[in-house]
Amino acid sequence: MTNPLTRAGLIVGLIVAAIAAYFALQIVTPRAAMAAEGKPHWILELKDGTVDIELLPELAPNHVQRVIELTEKGFYNGIVFHRVIDGFMAQGGDPTGTGMGGSDLPDLKAEFNTTEHFTRGVVAAARSSDPDSANSQFFIMFADAPWLDGQYTIWGKVVAGMDIVDKIKKGDGDQPVVSPDKIISATIKYE
Repeated sequence: MTNPLTRAGLIVGLIVAAIAAYFALQIVTPRAAMAAEGKPHWILELKDGTVDIELLPELAPNHVQRVIELTEKGFYNGIVFHRVIDGFMAQGGDPTGTGMGGSDLPDLKAEFNTTEHFTRGVVAAARSSDPDSANSQFFIMFADAPWLDGQYTIWGKVVAGMDIVDKIKKGDGDQPVVSPDKIISATIKYE
């Protein structure tokens, strides 16, 4: 390998091979990685149809990341809407179905905003009296509730299927729902 032409040919060959390998990897990039380019949507399959919730990472990046992470683990599949108040909201995301549970991940700090308001179709993090106690629970608004502005973290909004949300089985007043509806499956897609 002392011949300079042989050595140069080998170096050029390695460079060409490296460039070819790089472009080959770009062509066969998994769809999941390419799909992550775009706005994330949380797709819920309920008994009456599909609900498309546009996630809002620009408002609540940590809450959106949590929803994506839990969804990709299958956490929300089979979870019930344990608290559903007619004319107000439908709450779910508790694996115990009692309103007292959450995931095994740490609670999240509040990500309140002043640009998005609690209107029909807004999705927000449910929490205890501690603003920094949101975990996996969420609620979907049936109607406007401006008194909630700045009190709960908004992380999504229904963009299709609000008629399906309206059909979620309601409780008697503020009481837990008897034989509640559930999330059949939850997935993430990017648009």
